[in-house]
Amino acid sequence: MSPSEVSHLIRNGPVSPGELASALGVSVSTIYRWRRGTPALSDEQMARLRTMTGHRVARQPFRFIDLFAGIGGLRLGAEAAGGRCVFTCEWNKFSRLTYEANFADGADHPFPGDITTVDASSVPEHELLLAGFPCQPFSIAGVSKKNALGRPHGFSCLQQGNLFFNIADIIAARRPAAFLLENVKNLKSHDGGRTFARIRETLEDTLGYRLFTQVVDAKAFVPQHRERIFLVGFRSDVPFSFEALALPRPDQGPRLSSVLHPEDGSEDPEPPYTEGPKSRVSDRYILTDHLWAYLQAYADKHREKGNGFGFGLVGPDSVTRTLSARYYKDGSEILVARRRGNPRRLTPRECARLMGFDRGDRRFRIPVSDTQAYRQFGNAVAVPLVEAIIRGMVPHLRSVRSLEQLPLGFAASDAGAMTA
Repeated sequence: MSPSEVSHLIRNGPVSPGELASALGVSVSTIYRWRRGTPALSDEQMARLRTMTGHRVARQPFRFIDLFAGIGGLRLGAEAAGGRCVFTCEWNKFSRLTYEANFADGADHPFPGDITTVDASSVPEHELLLAGFPCQPFSIAGVSKKNALGRPHGFSCLQQGNLFFNIADIIAARRPAAFLLENVKNLKSHDGGRTFARIRETLEDTLGYRLFTQVVDAKAFVPQHRERIFLVGFRSDVPFSFEALALPRPDQGPRLSSVLHPEDGSEDPEPPYTEGPKSRVSDRYILTDHLWAYLQAYADKHREKGNGFGFGLVGPDSVTRTLSARYYKDGSEILVARRRGNPRRLTPRECARLMGFDRGDRRFRIPVSDTQAYRQFGNAVAVPLVEAIIRGMVPHLRSVRSLEQLPLGFAASDAGAMTA
């Protein structure tokens, strides 16, 4: 290949100089020298350059699978970043109902309910594995509740905690280029750090992936203080870093006004959430006198004891507390102040916006009851944050995919043995 051909491929190819540098194991400055026509490529680099700049690679979206899919928050982020879903797994019947209402391809790819019955080797080939594996055994609230009931938690919780190893089985069997896992912030500190150490050992030492972890607050993207831990892993050594994602500054994120119903007639009514000529929020979301009095008394009692428990009263310029799966009970963590009368809960539509599920003109479908909708959005991920992380992963996904298959050195049975 002549210097002019190299220059043409780099200038007109579908990938950036940074992506090429990562794939070819050179600096970005070297890529620019090649682009100026300086011939310094080895035969192996030439082959990889042709692969990275080939139109077939450019047009092919990365394939991903969606485990513990919930209502599809991780999927929405991956699709926005250019991915195509080839496998979904979710056991909750109400979440499946919402998922199927929003993704009309249920018949186009496998959609099992119970991951423990999935044969890992039958999962379709994919470049990216997504999983928001069950967080209750690791969350502060979940651990406290289980302690009070005298029940095990973490990896001792056989019904939820050990489901992590079903993810490990699939990674071992299919060897995707990368994975993105999401969980609660408390995962790192659970059981004195031993739970997370076991997860890290499995992903790095046993499966052989390069692991990157970061607790990220979604309030740069949505008007909600929502910290979650994200675990990114790559099959090859790539220069990924959360710091390089250049996420927006959290203090410059949107405010609650961006998700609240305007109640001025500028949006169409959406029963049962809004009604009337001005699309005002239905009275069903206003707290009763009894509940409002109870929450105020509860907050006063704990304030006297120096505790931080109480309701979260918010307005248009606020950033809310974390929306939780228990929001359906009393809505206390996010109560919207009104000009007159008692505050109200967010509507499920506002929760969809608060989590980033409504994107542009696309309105996320909510086919379930308010109770189920609150649970679903409270358990979901902030979609625009996920999209930003996956967009930062995509160049490295392409880099790993363009390399020759590395020796696996690991059998799926090894991961299965760990669950025994």
